[in-house]
Amino acid sequence: MKVLFLTTSLAYGGAPTQLVQLVMRLKTRGWEVRVVSLTPPRAYVNELETAGIRVFSLGIRRKLPDPRPILKLAQLIRTWRPCVVHSHMVHANLLARIVRLLVPIPVLICTAHSINEGGRLREIFYRLTDPLCDLTTQVSQAGLERYVRVGAVPRHKIRYIPNGVDTERFMPDPEAYIALRKELGLGDFFVWLAVGRFYPQKDYPNMLRAFAQVVRENPKTLLLIAGDGPLRESMENMAQGLGIERHVKFLGIRRDIPRLMNAADAYAMSSSWEGMPMVLLEASATGLPIVATDVGGNREVVLDGVTGFLVPPKDSEALAQAMLRLMTLPRDVRGHMGERARQYIEKKFSIERIIDRWEELYRELLQKKGLL
Repeated sequence: MKVLFLTTSLAYGGAPTQLVQLVMRLKTRGWEVRVVSLTPPRAYVNELETAGIRVFSLGIRRKLPDPRPILKLAQLIRTWRPCVVHSHMVHANLLARIVRLLVPIPVLICTAHSINEGGRLREIFYRLTDPLCDLTTQVSQAGLERYVRVGAVPRHKIRYIPNGVDTERFMPDPEAYIALRKELGLGDFFVWLAVGRFYPQKDYPNMLRAFAQVVRENPKTLLLIAGDGPLRESMENMAQGLGIERHVKFLGIRRDIPRLMNAADAYAMSSSWEGMPMVLLEASATGLPIVATDVGGNREVVLDGVTGFLVPPKDSEALAQAMLRLMTLPRDVRGHMGERARQYIEKKFSIERIIDRWEELYRELLQKKGLL
């Protein structure tokens, strides 16, 4: 059984990371898989090819219309003849639908990874091209409801399958807590962690303004931010302007996120919008209590008042107060919140459970077409 995965990009980020986990595990379960990236890959190629998974690039670098990538993808599909094409993210989803006009695709599944994939025009394109795909899936229930509400996808052709997390890679590790805190010179400070690209969606100005209030009330705290992106320099300047540069460590891209999570006392997210954030799943699996904005699928991961606290987006005061509230809880209470978080993730979002659901969906759609 052959599955071709088409993604807008291969880079360090939530959606590509989830795709790579899905592809690698399907390979171990006996599926033949290949990956095609619209843009030149910037991550994961070595890992995939080491696992025997071929990676192709359509080489798209410009936003100008160009038929050559469409023809190249059509040729790849015509030659390899996958029984399922599974696309991820808006550009790949739309391109896959167009290519289906040129070459037979037995089953086409399109996965949306955000509650907002770029505005009304893209939602209209989804609606116009919907007849060209067999099913759209959403990584959050909130995203599903919104897509139906705005008319991007009819309810009978969309399904919720969340992201999954490797609960053996992301798990509490007391030894890592001690070692990495010593390595980073964190001492006995209360350490907050945030992981994510420096893009408008993550709303780091909101986080830095909130953290400045936290520092004023409790100077024995630090914020670690792992990630990179076009807004990083401006956020470093903002931290200086707020007078908290000694309390914020910009770590850049890190390959040791599980260790970093084990060095932290709590996790913070300030996003303006989200789908189903991988980092919240990872932080919860590691046993971290969380303060996050109540957007997208965050409420599906963070149980408000049980495993963390949710606050309105773009409200630095509310974010700061929730962070301070969590910091003042006794250590054993925070520990219990983290334990509940991991239990919840193991029950609903472990990667093996999610792979089971994808396999069931592929087989269901293939059976409907009489191909299985």
